[in-house]
Amino acid sequence: MSATLHPPRNSAELIAAHGGRITRTRLAVLEILQDGGHSLSHDDVAARLSAAAVPHDRVTLYRTLDWLVEQGLAHRIKGPDRAWRFNFGGEKAAQHAHFHCDRCGHVLCLESVRPDERFALPEGYRPERAELVFHGTCPDCGRQIGRNEAAGS
Repeated sequence: MSATLHPPRNSAELIAAHGGRITRTRLAVLEILQDGGHSLSHDDVAARLSAAAVPHDRVTLYRTLDWLVEQGLAHRIKGPDRAWRFNFGGEKAAQHAHFHCDRCGHVLCLESVRPDERFALPEGYRPERAELVFHGTCPDCGRQIGRNEAAGS
């Protein structure tokens, strides 16, 4: 009889399950991404680490984020400012559309919208992934635009 395998539940278990060394920075960054609610830039993660009094440096943070992406624990997408934004969940989770706010740079995962990879390509071409990005304004920027328009009328 085989034992039932339970998926890892916390950050330390996730890191260990991927063969990684459990460090304070890896734990904190993974927890920040899990609790993020939306995509976070390197600077966003660094600010949250500082607010939580977790010592870190820029290089270690970049390496940590890269490691999480390589291990499939996070995915990244380039924001409208060409800076990477990170979200919890690996490449499989990344197979969804994104919304970019062109005013503030906020990137939102639209997990209910999946890019359709079933399209015709010339012979010999094989798609490996697809990206679908919507551009516009987020609710906060939309409210700001409305306030500015109301003040100008």
